Amino acid sequence: MPHEMINLEEEAKQKERVIIAALDRGSASYTSDILDEMERLVETAGGEVVGRVVQRRKYPHPAYYFGKGKLREIKRYAEALSAETLIVDGELTASQKRNIEDITGLKVVDRTQLILDIFAQHATTEEGKLQVELAQLEYNLPRLVGMGKEMSRLGGGIGTRGPGEKKLEVDRRRIRRRISVIKRQLADLEKDRELRRKKRKRENKIVSLVGYTNAGKSTLLRRLSGDKDVFVADMLFATLAPTMRRVTLPSGRTVIFADTVGFIRRLPHTLIEAFKATLEEIKESDLALIILDATDENYKDKLRVVKGVLKEIGAEKLPLMLVFNKIDLLDKEDLEDLKREYPDALFVSAKTGEGIDKLLEAVDEKLFGESISAEVFVPYDKTGVLWSFKDKLQIEKLESFEHGEKYKVAGPKEDIKMLIGKLGGE
Repeated sequence: MPHEMINLEEEAKQKERVIIAALDRGSASYTSDILDEMERLVETAGGEVVGRVVQRRKYPHPAYYFGKGKLREIKRYAEALSAETLIVDGELTASQKRNIEDITGLKVVDRTQLILDIFAQHATTEEGKLQVELAQLEYNLPRLVGMGKEMSRLGGGIGTRGPGEKKLEVDRRRIRRRISVIKRQLADLEKDRELRRKKRKRENKIVSLVGYTNAGKSTLLRRLSGDKDVFVADMLFATLAPTMRRVTLPSGRTVIFADTVGFIRRLPHTLIEAFKATLEEIKESDLALIILDATDENYKDKLRVVKGVLKEIGAEKLPLMLVFNKIDLLDKEDLEDLKREYPDALFVSAKTGEGIDKLLEAVDEKLFGESISAEVFVPYDKTGVLWSFKDKLQIEKLESFEHGEKYKVAGPKEDIKMLIGKLGGE
């Protein structure tokens, strides 16, 4: 046991000590939320936030991002805290980054690099690794001037990982060539994905789980499908590649639920471009469930972010349903307030299973319409008509007669009316 404790202590000591910094452009509470999110990102990347810095300023300084005086203050702050890395909530130019490093003596990473680093750590599929490398190369291409000095300082750790890390020092021509190769490889993988997607759509309707990162989408998919192998982790961007599972609805129909990469405010454009093929899964689905953390005080901001990303990928016209998750952690009074504010939303706990039945019923009705059941008489010469509805209706044989058979059918009202009409009934 003592040996284990020593290992844990050593692991804690090895964590990269990070100061996070942001500009307050007029909303202190918003800046605090941003820093909270940045801290979660740093923890997901394997670092430890030891300090926070905020400067009140309307616009970033063109050369230093922060003021020079603030950077000197950060240098003293970092020395006192034994911090080695400064992570800035913004996208820095190559010259801003270099100037900040010159004044502070710290390794400097911007928000985009931080998110790319997390994606690099979580990419497990061939496609995911190629997408991350593409995003890294496209981020670094315009920043190549003067990067030799930066690269010599970077060493390892946050902002330096991923399939593309060894290619950052090569010249622009080789990087552009590599980008072209990756894009061709991703296009080939997308063709295969498109074929699989068309096959799935022919066989089943697809429901995408979308939402802010860490809203509980993977836990919900695990609950809906009963599959304990669905990966769940309390970290941002735990899911990169879409995870698909078949789920049986109350009508007996099977649909596919797809867990997708979590969204985040100001998701770097290079990532949206690189992961476009993955995000296509959302656009091509029949229904999207926007999953929100009911305990999150900033859920309205997160909802705006999710809708913004859906618009950016061309999925804003997709049928949507709002689902508040984690209601087991909410006070009864707060839950009632939410229900009054969002009367059309669904309220569930992926952890306890509360509200899951209602969710499945709502999805069933949204995809297939109102479900009813009826008894129908099918003449023997019209058995083929009945079985042409086998993918739309539940069919149960009841009795046989001289001229035909009686069946019980259940499913969408419109489909049953159509069947009865084709059988010559009323």
